[in-house]
Amino acid sequence: MTAPLIELRHIGKSFAAVRALQDVSLTIGRGEIHCLAGENGSGKSTLIKVISGVWQPDQGEILIDGQKISGLDPRAAIAHGVQVIYQDFSLFGNLTVAENLALSTELQAKRKLVSWGRVRRIAEEAKRKLGVELDLDALVETLPTAGKQLVAIARALMSDPRLLIMDEPTTALTGREVEALFRVVRDIQSRGIAVLFVSHKMREMLDISETLTVIRSGTVVAAGPISQFDEGSITRAMTGQEIAAEGYRWDGPAGATPLLDVSGLTIPGQLEDISLRVMPGEIVGISGLLGSGRTELALALFGMQPRYDGQIRIDGKDARLDSVQRAIAHGIAYVPEDRLTEGLFLTQTIDRNMLATSLGRLSRGGVVHGGRAAQEAAGMIQDMAIATPTGDRPVTQLSGGNQQRVVIGRWLLNDPRLLILNGPTVGVDVGSKAGIHRKIRELARERGLGVLMISDDLPELVDNCNRIVVLHRGRVVSDTPTAATSEAMLSEQLGALA
Repeated sequence: MTAPLIELRHIGKSFAAVRALQDVSLTIGRGEIHCLAGENGSGKSTLIKVISGVWQPDQGEILIDGQKISGLDPRAAIAHGVQVIYQDFSLFGNLTVAENLALSTELQAKRKLVSWGRVRRIAEEAKRKLGVELDLDALVETLPTAGKQLVAIARALMSDPRLLIMDEPTTALTGREVEALFRVVRDIQSRGIAVLFVSHKMREMLDISETLTVIRSGTVVAAGPISQFDEGSITRAMTGQEIAAEGYRWDGPAGATPLLDVSGLTIPGQLEDISLRVMPGEIVGISGLLGSGRTELALALFGMQPRYDGQIRIDGKDARLDSVQRAIAHGIAYVPEDRLTEGLFLTQTIDRNMLATSLGRLSRGGVVHGGRAAQEAAGMIQDMAIATPTGDRPVTQLSGGNQQRVVIGRWLLNDPRLLILNGPTVGVDVGSKAGIHRKIRELARERGLGVLMISDDLPELVDNCNRIVVLHRGRVVSDTPTAATSEAMLSEQLGALA
């Protein structure tokens, strides 16, 4: 019987007094697509770094091709065919695609002089191995996320890997981009290359993997063929609890004044004749393919597209939203899709991030009232159930879900009327995702907050919105009560628009 490609036996790893992995066993077969699942902080990243030789385990053993490997380091792991594609892709944005693809090969050869002809040949070979079209002359920083990911995969294939580890590869991808990635992954598998697909998205696990291992708090809590699992069982394994879809139904009074009433909103080349209403307490979903105008609509409503035609009314009164300040004054808050680059001050504490939009209200004569500010920040940390012992810790120490709660909580301190959420749970694990959804529904139901939820996650929209608006090429093509649609119907509609 052929030995597995890689086998981990009873792996343990600690950092000071923190036990990151405990008695973890994992087997990856040759040419297998194996999913490693778990919430943020479960130990997935630690396990990846043990397999790739970045960290040495404190206990247990690693076998490759049935042979025990001692002192595995990154160089040895690569020599054994292990390649890792991390979430940030580790690419050089100011270099071209060709230069990124050839760089590792050139460094391994220890060449001192660059031959641009050789760089081109290496890049062409990398593109051929991946089997997709790439613009080799494009700067990597100009590529969309999906394009950067393909470059990272192509570069990894140049080392003839036997195991490709993909760490949360779909975090920033749209539904169609995920489908394209899965085609690439299956093509890689057809060449006999094993893939360890690290994720916390249940639909994707069920779609792409053959075998599943779930870890929670550093231990394996479930493992086996993917056929033994469904979304419910994966959720229970990852979180240790039952998380049911609750749905949201708005039944506000007939004839009430809309909180937001948009009519004929037009921005040449971006939006065309958009009409949209949001009632107090409504959660309205916005869906559409990449380039449909979803983000452009959000930015227009938040005052970041000052030159527009059409009418916007707030609580029945005309509102000219030609600046962020005016949008905020009208009670509009915006949570951007990329919290790391657009939503957080990464060098600052949780408290300072939480209070960033409230300093004017909390200051007098340019001096912030420290006691009141600390009290409000602490209260919102508790209200948003942010997992931290204190607000003076760096915000970078929080998980993705808790970081997202900070961004949302920041705006709630301003007591907004309309909350625009662009990708509210991107990169958030299933437990935190459910908590954020519950909070949004609570705010709408109990406070009468209006919510615009922009998302590629169709189950997220169906489970949390009472209406779903679909955009295409800057126009509204449908506005449907959630009770009259389904995830399958939405998927079919979006597919027809492609």
